[in-house]
Amino acid sequence: MEYFNFEKPIEEIYNQYINCVTIGEKNGIDMSDVCKQLYDKLELTIKKIHQKLTPWQRVQLSRHPNRPYTLDYITNITKKSFIELHGDRLFGDDKAIVGGFGKINETTFMLIGTQKGRNIKERQYRRFGMPNPEGYRKALRLMKLAEKFNKPVVTFIDTPGAFPGIEAEERGQGESIGKNIYEMMSLKVPIIVLIIGEGASGGALGIGIGDTISMMENSWYSVISPESCSTILWGDWSKKEKSAKLLKLTSYDMYKFKLIDEIIEEPLGGAHLFPNQSFKIVKEKIIKYYKKLSKIDTRLMIKNRKEKYISIGKFNEC
Repeated sequence: MEYFNFEKPIEEIYNQYINCVTIGEKNGIDMSDVCKQLYDKLELTIKKIHQKLTPWQRVQLSRHPNRPYTLDYITNITKKSFIELHGDRLFGDDKAIVGGFGKINETTFMLIGTQKGRNIKERQYRRFGMPNPEGYRKALRLMKLAEKFNKPVVTFIDTPGAFPGIEAEERGQGESIGKNIYEMMSLKVPIIVLIIGEGASGGALGIGIGDTISMMENSWYSVISPESCSTILWGDWSKKEKSAKLLKLTSYDMYKFKLIDEIIEEPLGGAHLFPNQSFKIVKEKIIKYYKKLSKIDTRLMIKNRKEKYISIGKFNEC
């Protein structure tokens, strides 16, 4: 397990706990009392540290290499019933966005999300979770397919942003994101949006319009990453901690500003420590949201969705 600098006290106690368990098992000694004391101390230390996390520390946790990604959630909550669909039918298949049908309990959903990689080869293959225009067009094609068969849509957001390469701009990056936002506003099926890690810029908005939007506790949602913001404002990325604070990008900030509907609490220590618990929590939330949305008339649902976003901005007509 990888630990960040602010988690060093957790690492030390955890190692002591593991050593205690190992010594007891190897030597046949009853170390249960000592191990319990260490485990209680570990829990208390995790609570203390995670109660006082700074915005930058939450950004770090959102990028933890052991944190569950989109396919981890999809595979586990659908009990491997997920059937991935490929291609935008215009240019190609973008590996940074995955999508397809899958069953959660007895209900079929269209599940779409940005996917990162675990190692260098996978990260290059998935382009670090940064979609090209064909990725957004694939996502829209799948949403339209879900609409055709009257299946609800769930999107998982975990992206540092849309791919910024020249080839992406040549193929219409801005247009593809803009069209997705426009089309998702009027999609005739429920849309459930979950921000599970990084939610940066238009890269997140391209699959981020929904009837209900929730964020995992240690995720972030912003127009720009702290590093890029620091570089623009101060000329280098060394003030990323300061920019993370100023951007108000945490789940708690987003909920306070009424930009999201709910914060999904993570297991003690974060989703990366207890992924199975995280899968269970997210599955329950999806079922809860769908039950609520399925009772609403389609025209009213679309009206509510549009008003949700119109109410975010404030403007005067002259």
